[in-house]
Amino acid sequence: MKLWDKGIAINKIIEDFTVGNDLELDLYLAQYDIIGTIAHIKMLQSIDLLTKEELDILLKELINIHKQIITEDFEIDEGVEDVHSQVELLLTKSLGDVGKKIHSGRSRNDQVILDLKLYIRSEIQQIVHEINKLFNILIDQSNKYKDVLMPGYTHLQAAMPSSFGLWFGAYAEALIDDLLLLQTAYKISNQNPLGSAAGYGTSFPLNRKMTTELLGFDDLNYNVVYAQMGRGKTEKTVAFSISSLAGTISKMAYDICLYMSQNFNFISLPDELTTGSSIMPHKKNPDVFELIRAKCNKIQAMPNEITLIINNLPSGYFRDLQIVKESFLPVFNDISGCLNILTFAIKKLKINTEILDDEKYKYIFSVEELNKKVLKGTPFRDAYKQVGEEIANNTYQPEKKIHHTHEGSIGNLCNDKIKLKFEKILQEFPFKKVENKIKQLLTY
Repeated sequence: MKLWDKGIAINKIIEDFTVGNDLELDLYLAQYDIIGTIAHIKMLQSIDLLTKEELDILLKELINIHKQIITEDFEIDEGVEDVHSQVELLLTKSLGDVGKKIHSGRSRNDQVILDLKLYIRSEIQQIVHEINKLFNILIDQSNKYKDVLMPGYTHLQAAMPSSFGLWFGAYAEALIDDLLLLQTAYKISNQNPLGSAAGYGTSFPLNRKMTTELLGFDDLNYNVVYAQMGRGKTEKTVAFSISSLAGTISKMAYDICLYMSQNFNFISLPDELTTGSSIMPHKKNPDVFELIRAKCNKIQAMPNEITLIINNLPSGYFRDLQIVKESFLPVFNDISGCLNILTFAIKKLKINTEILDDEKYKYIFSVEELNKKVLKGTPFRDAYKQVGEEIANNTYQPEKKIHHTHEGSIGNLCNDKIKLKFEKILQEFPFKKVENKIKQLLTY
């Protein structure tokens, strides 16, 4: 079944190529197609394109189909082109001609971008939930190990004293900027394209504000041409926000791989979280973090991939956009998997509390010695030369005590302030409002 079928047979080679992976990918969007259709037919009834009786029987059947989708008792039949066609087919089989009325005032163009936006909202909500769990674990670990010193590096050379409190806390605060980008992506996605039809509106007197309200959107994409131009651009914006998050996770995974090596020996993992070698009995490999790093690095390529697909398209719909779905729709599962396993593993890290006992780290306290001289009145540049001469003459003896008090330093992590920043952004997501609107749509 094809919604555009006019009785002319299409060559099967062409059909197979143009459908591609859509049947599999459309299952990601199935429940959102039902939600969007429910809002649409409620609006159609309000403008007298459906009777109250027709609306009632359609709603009942659509909610039944939604339940099938949620319980994974739903599939797209062979010969049916996409999820939109499958839903209409099921309604027509069950209800007869009234099932054919749901498409009035819609095109698959605005239908699919609506489905994508509803899907994006739901998936971002899940990612934010997982970020929240990781953030809290990082803050907890930062507070727990705030007094455990470790060397800080620049150019992979031991540089100055740091601490595990700083290290864990740095990644917690990094998640705040990632959350801000996700919030921007959410806001861009949270605008209603329904009613733009194929990109040029319709002569039906649609009430687009009604569907906006029913679906819990912040506002409309008003211009119908731009509503369609948002396809691809929306996915790219979301991809950039997920890419930023993936960059944070990848960097931390790399740190952990580095710090687990015997050359560093800063941290270790329990045996059950490592893998081994087929020929080297002593090996304990951080495979989980290497895979997190690789998966997140792959995710960071996605904005560029989407850009290369869409950047030379003029206004109006083009089938090129179908290819965007292939990498975009599964990415949420990929990033969620990385967040979950990292949150799990971070709690299991074993911290070496005696790193700085190693003689090779004594020079990281040279800046502390320099600063003490400055505080006693020696000009900075003179103090710098004096400590440099002590190091060159091998007379430098470090005092392994530090006195950092300014905001965000070893002795003043400001984790309470960081947590307030995070929670303020978290509260600005309208998740509860959207959940309530969707619940109302699915209640018969």
